[in-house]
Formats: sequence, structure tokens, C-alpha cells
Amino acid sequence: LEKSRAQRILWLLEELKVEYELKTYKRQDKQAPPELKKIHPLGKSPLISVQADEAADPLVLAESGPIAEYLIDHFGPQLAPIKWQDGKENQVQGETEEWLRYRYYMHYNEGTLMPYLVTALLLSIIRAKSPFFIKPVANAIAGNIESGFLSPNLDNNLSFLESQIKSSPNGGGFLCGSKLTGADILMSFPLGAAKGRSTFTKAKYPALWDYVDRIEAMDGFKRAVQKIIDVEGSYDPSL
Repeated sequence: LEKSRAQRILWLLEELKVEYELKTYKRQDKQAPPELKKIHPLGKSPLISVQADEAADPLVLAESGPIAEYLIDHFGPQLAPIKWQDGKENQVQGETEEWLRYRYYMHYNEGTLMPYLVTALLLSIIRAKSPFFIKPVANAIAGNIESGFLSPNLDNNLSFLESQIKSSPNGGGFLCGSKLTGADILMSFPLGAAKGRSTFTKAKYPALWDYVDRIEAMDGFKRAVQKIIDVEGSYDPSL
């Protein structure tokens, strides 16, 4: 689906170097088209269909996190950190820091960060689309939500991510250490969108800014962007 979270699944497929067929869908009135409901009842994107040679029907997966975990489990274990510390296999608290970060960010990107960014988008739409005669009231309500709820939570999360990049295991340049993981790929969309909408600045969050620049400079990311441009004519990382 154009201008959607599905962009990062395309990057993941490029990193996995698996053969795939890309089907794109155009939004209708800024919503996913009804054709997607023929694939999954919710009609949302991203969706993938996996067909094993011996299977009668394809497996359809929805939601970025489960899609990424399934693809990495089967086709790209190199995109997940080593799970167990030496000598602590299958023990409680035996997991490596890299793996614990990986598991956390595979869920944090949608469970925590994206709701704040979507809230910011909705408030900007309310400000822009409110009729003239109620605009002062709409602006006041939006301003109160921003100052009392949105801005403190965004600042808290961005500060947290800044510290996580700085404290990456083994001095690594990614969220989970020195190597790219599926967690970085899933985080690329909310952070790229936030950077594109000037939600954070390099002056205030230099490590986070450089991290986004670093992942967007990777070959797999560039290949995915180019495929989007080839199909859609342009690439828009914003929400």
C-alpha cells in the first residue's frame, strides 16, 4: 500500500535476498482500497502471502511485527541477535542484552512509539482542516493535548532512544549492537517519519539523527526505496 508501513517489509525482503512478487495498492480517500479485504478481513497493509511447495493454500500474514518475525525465523536468522549467553542456554535471565533489545524493539515500534506519532498527525489534520469559525477552539484543544500529553511523551521516548543508541552493546551503531537486525528495520518507518516531519532535530538528538541517516544509507534500504519509486514515481517516508 502506498505511503504505508509496508515500505519497511520491502526493505526486509531486500535484506533477506529472497525471491518475491510485489503487488501494490493505491489509497482511496486516504484509506486502503477494498481489494485488500479479499486477502485479509481487516483489509490493512502490510500483508504477505507465503506459499510452500507442499502446501495446498498460501499462508497470509498481517501486521509488521509478526510478518518480520516469521520471515526472519525462516529466511534470515542473521537479522536476529544470538539469544543465549554462553552456558546459560534456556535459563531464565540467560538471554543476551542484544536479543532482549531485539525482542523489545520488535514490539515497541508499534506498541509505544507509533501511537504518539499518529496522535501528532491527527492533531495537525485537526488544525489544518477545522472550519474557520471553530478553528480557535480546535487549536486550543490540540494545543492542550500537545502540551499536556503528546510533547512530554514524545520527548521522553526520543530521549530514551537517544540513550539507547549511545549505549548500544559493544559500541554498536544499531539499536541491538554492531549489526543490523529486524528491529532496526521495523524502527526505520516511525523514526524516518518523525525525522521527516521535524519531530526531532539533530541539535537535540544527534545520536538518533545520525542513526536514522545511517540506516537509510544502507544498500538494502536504498534498493527498497528505488523499487517504491519505480512503482509509485516517488518515495514519501512521512505518515
